[in-house]
Parts: sequence; structure tokens; C-alpha cells
Amino acid sequence: MIRTTRKTLKRGALAAAAMLFMSVAVAAGDAAAESTPSGDAVSAEQVGGLGSLVADYKTRSASRYTSDSWAPFAKALKTATDVAADASATAPEIAAAKTALMSAAGALEAADEGTFQTITNNTFWNDTSGNPIYSQGGGVFKFGDTYYWYGVHYLGAESYRANPTRKYDNQVSFVSIPVYSSRDLVNWKFENRVATRSTPINNGATLGQAGWVGRLGVSYNENTGKYVLATQAYVGGGHGVLFLQGDSPTDTFDYAYFQTQVVNSPTTGTGDQTVFTDEDGKDYLIFSNREGRSRAFVSKFRESDSLRIEPGAEIGRNSSGREGNAMFKLDGKYYHAASDLHGWNTSVNYVMESSSVQSGYSGEYVLAGTEMDYSHVTQTGFFVTVKGTKQTTVIYAGDRWADFAWNGIGYNQWVPITRTGSRPQFHSVSQWQFNATTGEWRVGPANNYILNPNVQADRVVVSQVRGWTNTGGGVTNVSPGANGSRFALQLGSGSAGVRQQITVPAGTYRLSTYAKTSGSVSGAQLSVTDASGATRTLSIPSSSGWTRRDSAEFQLAAGAATVTIRTSSGTLTVDDLALVRTSGVDPTPGQRYEAETAPAVCQGTIDSNHAGFTGTGFCNASAAIGAYAQFTATAAAAGTATLGVRFANGASGLRTANLIVNGSTVATVSFETTGGWTTWATKTLTASLNAGSNTIQLSPTVADGLPNIDHLTVGAA
Repeated sequence: MIRTTRKTLKRGALAAAAMLFMSVAVAAGDAAAESTPSGDAVSAEQVGGLGSLVADYKTRSASRYTSDSWAPFAKALKTATDVAADASATAPEIAAAKTALMSAAGALEAADEGTFQTITNNTFWNDTSGNPIYSQGGGVFKFGDTYYWYGVHYLGAESYRANPTRKYDNQVSFVSIPVYSSRDLVNWKFENRVATRSTPINNGATLGQAGWVGRLGVSYNENTGKYVLATQAYVGGGHGVLFLQGDSPTDTFDYAYFQTQVVNSPTTGTGDQTVFTDEDGKDYLIFSNREGRSRAFVSKFRESDSLRIEPGAEIGRNSSGREGNAMFKLDGKYYHAASDLHGWNTSVNYVMESSSVQSGYSGEYVLAGTEMDYSHVTQTGFFVTVKGTKQTTVIYAGDRWADFAWNGIGYNQWVPITRTGSRPQFHSVSQWQFNATTGEWRVGPANNYILNPNVQADRVVVSQVRGWTNTGGGVTNVSPGANGSRFALQLGSGSAGVRQQITVPAGTYRLSTYAKTSGSVSGAQLSVTDASGATRTLSIPSSSGWTRRDSAEFQLAAGAATVTIRTSSGTLTVDDLALVRTSGVDPTPGQRYEAETAPAVCQGTIDSNHAGFTGTGFCNASAAIGAYAQFTATAAAAGTATLGVRFANGASGLRTANLIVNGSTVATVSFETTGGWTTWATKTLTASLNAGSNTIQLSPTVADGLPNIDHLTVGAA
């Protein structure tokens, strides 16, 4: 369970890397370079590690980045290429070239604003090849311009994915530590298994012989050029932190050290642990003591090689114990988060905050937004902080695997955290869209606004179901639920009900549930009342078996809404509750077409004198009727598409244009004033497109011509 953040190099290491970078650049071109000193002997693995990074970064294209950020990257890439090919390069030179290359890559700035990608929770995730992602108790770390996701593949993950309708207790046998890579944090490519059961460790043992492997993270050491993996392990009867290291993020890692005791912790080993990298590049182990887990610690990794954990600084105590210890940083504050100590069960997140990483923490408080469904039915996992061009968003990565104990679909549940007022806010969404370039996020079109809709948050039978308020009568959770789930919500017998208050945006919605009844049922219904006081009701008829019930579409006003389930008599059991918006959603992101990029046509000039555009410029069409901007867009299939025209209108009045698709005028578009030529807005339109190539033209109907046109996006309607 690992905390990650964008890594900024240590000031001292960066200065040293810069000095070595300059000397390496000179030495690389000097045929008379001296031989490698014996003390700096270089292994084939070190050279190969740098070589693999060079090969990867050579796939980057200058057109995708700003020229100011590309120039230092290109220089660092050339130097790293030369060093990788230099048989006389020393180990410090290789480390310096690697560090400088990753630093320059991490500073690359996209030339456009990126795209929104969809994250869907409550499902099993696949990699880009369509294979299952098996990754528990790990973390996501950004090295250079790429995110790497490390975690443990346990045997039970395979069993539970194949049949998630039962428990798989104690199937935590270690299989491997896979690593996946991504640049958008949504689409993950499998890279390698950095460690397997056959990986040698200390005393002639292998990882397959360890009694436990888990709770791991990876840091990069600028001095050695090594990537260091720190994981909990139970080896040869001893608990401790096991260190493995490799020469690239996707290397096959080797044994480095096994540390049984962290100074100041009252026990050997750790309770739960994650790795947190601060903005200055310093790496920390976030952990609790192993037995009782009542104390929370923050310990630095040794800066020389990251192969030791330095004495722990105790930052808080709770006599009940905490697990899932992890950390994130947002707006200059450090937040330590953890969950209840009860065997991987879901819970709220308990947070302590400070302005200093190793001291001065507040008392615990509950992270807002985790109360209604126990953190989207998860335990604290790790965090990823994304500092975008427009905002900073923290991604909460929750663990739902719970020893594969039948508590919902999907092991990995990721949701956004932002700051609301003086404290962070957890947004429990089942689907959301994220732009890793800008850091922006928005609720997805298929999001279910009901919280704890599958009644999985409570891992035991209760009379007050998490997230639902009893309004009378008998209420409990019963097993099994619909579609093989573990629990369902039962009301009765007799008059009984529950309610839940949520917040919704305005739009058209549909209610649905699976339901069954017993006894003489009357008045069984699921309803929602919006902020205006209007109530929409889905009546539930008698049915002895699970039956899906769906409402017709209806409108809801923005604001607070109350979902109510009730029956007047008999027993009503419901599961898989859903309230989903069917229209009024934000347009689905699609393909972007820049106005300055062929085959686009601009009857005017391509300018770049007004800031805020994407790409390398915008179309400043001639001030004349008919002086058009035209795009050629490709549609996978015929049908209605959503068009987004990004424009700026700094004039005092609106400008109108005909929307001409494949030669036919389909609409007249009004482009309102945006208040300035550097203030950009998006006009959303719909049009029918043919399968394959389509011409989409904006032709002005006034002598002033078009507003400035930046780009066109085309997506599903």
C-alpha cells in the first residue's frame, strides 16, 4: 500500500548530476577518455539499464511537447545515448546520465491539453493487451515522464476473478511482483515481473519460500542510479523490510538487503507500510509497528543508496491500532491516512495532517466522503498526486481484495481527492474521467450516485446498514445477494424503510434495482426526491426470485436528493441499486483535431499571438463571409457524434457561422463573446457523420468572420 507523488530530484543530487552531466557530455566525445577506475566498476546490468531507458525515450516525438521543454530533454537524451555506448563510462557517470535524463523527461510539457480518460470502478481491470491486472498492496511511482505500477500477484486473485461469488480465505501465496507502465494513469501496459517465486534472497532462500511478501514500494536513488523496491517479508522466521534493486524501472530486481528492525519501533518488521516520495526527492517509509499497530511512523530511506530505513519518527498513536498506513501531500500539507485494524476489512479513512513530514501532526479525523460507503468499500491502499497544468488532484487507490473474501467486484478502486475548504475531500464515484496532463477530473457518464449500492461495506450482519438511515421497522443485510454477491438489503417483515441523502447534478436519470419479496407485500417501492421536492417512484411488485426492476427516465433538479426504500407489509429484499444519469452528462471526450495541422484548412492565417491555445497555434480566419475553417475527421461508424469547437471571441458581439458537414449545412452556430482573445471556450454541437472520413466546416455568415478557432474534438454522442 504505497504513496506516490511526482518526483523532484534532491537539490544536492541534482547539482551533482548536472556537474557530472557536463563532464560526461565532454568525455563522451573524447576518444582519449581514461579507463574506468576499478572502484567504479560497471556491470553489464548498469549499462543495460541506461540503454533500456534511452531506447524508450527515443520513441518520444518533439511535436508533442513544448520547444522549451524539449530542448533540454533532447540534450540529456543525446548525452545518455553517448554514455550508454561508451565502454569507459564509470558507474557515477552512468547514474548521472540516467538521473539527468529522467529529470529532463519528467519536465517535458505537453504541447496540448491532453484528453480525459475513463476510470471505471467495481470491475476487474485488464492491461492494454487484455490480460488481467494482478496488483495488490503496492503503489504507483513516476520516474521520468512515465508512471509505473508495482504490486503483488497473489494466488487468490486468480481464484476470485474466476468466480467472485464465494470466499477464498488465506489464498495469499506469493506468485510475483508485476510492473505496469502508463502515461495517463488509466491505460496500463504490462512490462515485466520484477520478482518471482524463484528470485534469490538472503541465506540461500527464494521469495517463494517467504512466509509473507506484500506492502511494497519503489524509490529511485540518484547516487547509485538504482531503483530500490522495499517490501514487507517474513523470511526464515524473521519479520523485516526486504530490499530488492534493479537498473531500470522494469528490470528484473535482485536481492540487496533484509532489515529486521527500524530504530524506535517497538517491534521487528512493520505493521503495514507504504513508500512516500516528497517533492524534494527524499523517500520515506510510512508504517506502523507490527504487533498492535498502535503507533504510526515516518522513516527516511538512507540517502546514499536507499538500502536502509533510518530511525523512525513517531507521528501518532491510537490504542485501537491502524493499518493501511499511507501518505499524500496536497497544497503544502502532509496527510497520513490509515484504516481500522480488523483484517483487511473496509472502513473510513483516518487522517492526521502536518506542515512537516516527520513531526507536528494533528489528532485523527475522518476523511470527509469516506463515511457513507467505507471509502468506496475499500481499505486504505496508496495515493498518487498529479500536479497538472490546471490543478492538483490526488488519486486514492483503495484495496478491496480483503483476503479475497467476497466483498465486491474488482480489487483496485481509484477515486479522486481534492481540497474542500481547509481539509481534503474523498469523492466516492463508481466512474470518473481524468486528464493526467491538466490534472482535471469529472464524474463519468455511467456513475452510480447511490452509495454502498451493493450492500458490501458491512462485512458482518448488522441492523444499521452503512450509508442508509433506518426510517422504521426491521432492517438488516442478508446473504446471499443478487448475482452472486455476498449481501443484500432486507426490509420487514411489516412496515419498514431506509433512506440515503446524496447530491446530484441536474439531468435525466433512471432508477434500477434487483428485488425479491416474501409474504404479503404491499407498498414496496424505491423512490428519489430531488431538491425541488418532486418525487419519482419505482414500484416493486411481488416476486419470489431476484428480478431486475427499472424506472422510466425522469428529471432531477441539482442539489440534495433523498433515495428511499420502503415496504408497508411483507419482506422486501433489494440489491444492485442504481441511480444513473442518462442525459445532461458532459460530452464524452474524443479525438482532437488542431486547426493548424493538415489536413485542416484555415482561410486566413495560423497565429500564436493569443495565449491559451492548444497545439502550436490557432486559425485566425479572414474577416469575410465564407472565410471558413475546415477539419477532416474520421468516424469508426456512421451515426450521431458530439462536436466540440474550441474558440475565442474577444469582440464585443457574437459571431455566427454555418456548420457544414460533408457539404451540407446542418446548423447555424452562434459564438458568443468570451471576453477576450486569450479566453477560450468550447461550443458543443451534434451532427451525423459517415463511417470513415468526414469534412466539418465552419463558414461565417457575417463580414467580421469567425472567432479564432483552436481545435475540434469529435466523440460519441
